[in-house]
Amino acid sequence: MITESTQRLRSAVPLLSQATLLNDLRLFGVHPQRHLNVSSRQAGKANHRPPPRNKVEIPGLETVTYADRMHYVPGLSKPVFPRWEMGHKDPRFYRSPPHQDMPLYKEKPCFVFHQRTSILEGVRQALWLTKTKLTAGLPPQLLSLAESPANQIADQDERVQNAINHARFWETTEMEPPKENYCSTLLHNLLQLCSSLQASQPALGKRMLAEKYSLTASWSRGEDVFQVKGQNGLLLSSATPLPPLADRQEVEETENHVLETFYPVSPTIDLQTTHLYSPTHTSTGFRSDYPYPHAHTLYFLEGVDRCCRLRPPQLRAKMIMFCFANALARAQTLAPQGVLEQPVCVQAVGTDGQTFQFVFFQLNTTELHHHHGVKNQVWLEEDVPLYDSARLRPLMRRKQVMVPAGLVGYKPGTFRKFLSLYLHGAQ
Repeated sequence: MITESTQRLRSAVPLLSQATLLNDLRLFGVHPQRHLNVSSRQAGKANHRPPPRNKVEIPGLETVTYADRMHYVPGLSKPVFPRWEMGHKDPRFYRSPPHQDMPLYKEKPCFVFHQRTSILEGVRQALWLTKTKLTAGLPPQLLSLAESPANQIADQDERVQNAINHARFWETTEMEPPKENYCSTLLHNLLQLCSSLQASQPALGKRMLAEKYSLTASWSRGEDVFQVKGQNGLLLSSATPLPPLADRQEVEETENHVLETFYPVSPTIDLQTTHLYSPTHTSTGFRSDYPYPHAHTLYFLEGVDRCCRLRPPQLRAKMIMFCFANALARAQTLAPQGVLEQPVCVQAVGTDGQTFQFVFFQLNTTELHHHHGVKNQVWLEEDVPLYDSARLRPLMRRKQVMVPAGLVGYKPGTFRKFLSLYLHGAQ
C-alpha cells in the first residue's frame, strides 16, 4: 500500500510543490534524500535546540562556580572572568567605549546630510534647511559669458561632439559601456576643452581640481542642529572668490520671501541621526595655507556610485546642500563672528552622462536659526540634455529604425552653459 501511495504521489508531482510533496512522503514513512533547492527544514532532520536559559541573580546568594577547579564540573555555574588588559595598545583588539562615555556625546541629536543621503522632498527640503530663496534658470549676466566671440573655442561644436564620442564609443569595446565609465570620461573631456582657453584667460591658470576631500559644516535651524559631512565629488577651487550675482538691493528684498513648508512631513526626514558631534566644528577640507582656498564649482557624477542611485530631484537637493556647506564653511572661516561683509558664492554642475543640472548658490547670511531676515539665494537650471541618444546599434521596431546609431540630437547650448560657469570669475 505504501508503494502504491508513493507512485500516486509521484504522478502528481507537477501539481504539487516540492515542500508539500516532501511533507506527504514523510507521513507514509518514506524519507527522501536531501535536495539542494529545498531548505534543510523540509528535507533534513529537525534540529531542536533548547531555548537559552535566563540567568537569575538572587540577592544575598553567592554563585558557586568551577573557577577554582580550572575545568568544567557538572552542576556548578560557569564563571565570568574580568576582561584581560594587555600592557600595550593593540588596534586589532580595540573596543570603543560606550557612546555615553565619549567626550563628544550630546543628549540632543544632530541631523547629518552626507553624500548618499536621499531626502524625500528634494529641492523644497533643501531650501528649508539652508534658508534659501529659489530662482528658476540661470541669470543672463552669467550665460552671456560664453556668447562672447573672445570666449569661444576653435571648432567648439565639433570638439564637443568628439568628446562625447570618445566617452561613449571610442574608449571601450563594449556594446553598452557602464555609466560610471563614460560619465567620468565625458566630464573630464569637457573640463579639458574649457581649460584650453587659458591662453586668452590667464586667470584660469589660478585654479586647481581636488577629488575626495572631506567637508564639514554645522549650523542650527530652530531647535535642531544640522551638519553636512562627507565627500561630494570633484571640486574646482580658485585663488580668488566668485563675484555675487545679486546686488545689495536684491539681497535685502529677500527678507519678504516666505519659506515653503511641507507639513506634515518633518524637515529632518531621511537625515542620519547621531549623538557624537561638535556643534561648532567646521572644516573646508584643506589647510589654512592652501593657495586655492575658494570653492569655485562642484561637479557631481550621478550613477558612478552603484550603492547609491539618486533621482534628479534628490540630485539637485544634494547639489544645493553641498554648495551651501562649502559656502558656509568658507564664511565661518572668514568671519567667525557671523557677520558677512560680502556674499560667498559657489557653483555646481551635476550630470549623469547625458543630462546636466546647473546651480549657482549665493550665501547672504549665516543667521540661520530663525526664519525671518535675509535669505540665501540659489539659481537652478534643471534637466538640460547635452544630446538625445548615443547608441552603437540602431533601435529597430518592426523593421524600422526608431533611433539611429551614433550621436543623435547634439545640443550646443548645453555646453555654452557649462562653459559660462567655468569662465565665471576669470574676467
